[in-house]
Amino acid sequence: MDKNRTEGMKHEVKGSMKEAAGKITGNHAKEAAGNVEKNAGKVQREVGKAADNVRDKNRHH
Repeated sequence: MDKNRTEGMKHEVKGSMKEAAGKITGNHAKEAAGNVEKNAGKVQREVGKAADNVRDKNRHH
């Protein structure tokens, strides 16, 4: 599994937690930062998925 998949998932979870904490406390800066980190994690995870797919295709050919 590509490292980007696991790192992306970590950032997604961490960002979601920050975002939720920001909403609960009314801290809009923390909420926004969490949202950015969560979305960056999603992108990173997708990059990892794509890398895994390329590797898998190359193994089968």
